[in-house]
Amino acid sequence: MADQPDLQVTDTVTIPMAELQFHFSRSGGPGGQHVNRAATQVELTFDALRSASLDAAQRARVLSKLESVIDSRGVMHLTCQTTRSQFRNRAEVTERFQHLLRQALHVPKPRRPTRPGRAAAERRLQEKRRAGLLKQERRRQQPIEE
Repeated sequence: MADQPDLQVTDTVTIPMAELQFHFSRSGGPGGQHVNRAATQVELTFDALRSASLDAAQRARVLSKLESVIDSRGVMHLTCQTTRSQFRNRAEVTERFQHLLRQALHVPKPRRPTRPGRAAAERRLQEKRRAGLLKQERRRQQPIEE
């Protein structure tokens, strides 16, 4: 599929379609003769370990985050057989690949620990005092002896 544009994953990562291999096979499940004759199931394979599109840090991140869909040789396998159309299954598996890769390459912002401000701490203490008073009022009053 040389006529297809490259797959834009993030602002910095673009995967050439030449790095993606598509394999087609017969789908399972109901569907009558169509299922028995048409190769509508699509398997997408992507060699994450040897991809020229990823730098070393991105490769390590992808290999660790997506280890459930990457085999021991570093090849990512995704399949789709949800529709009866090979074209739609191919588009769906490509979208899923793009989404998974985008999630794997996302580097979360490091959390900077913060402390509550003085006003927030005071509000919390006021609320605790109010709750304590409310509980105190709920307690059974001792009868006053005269």
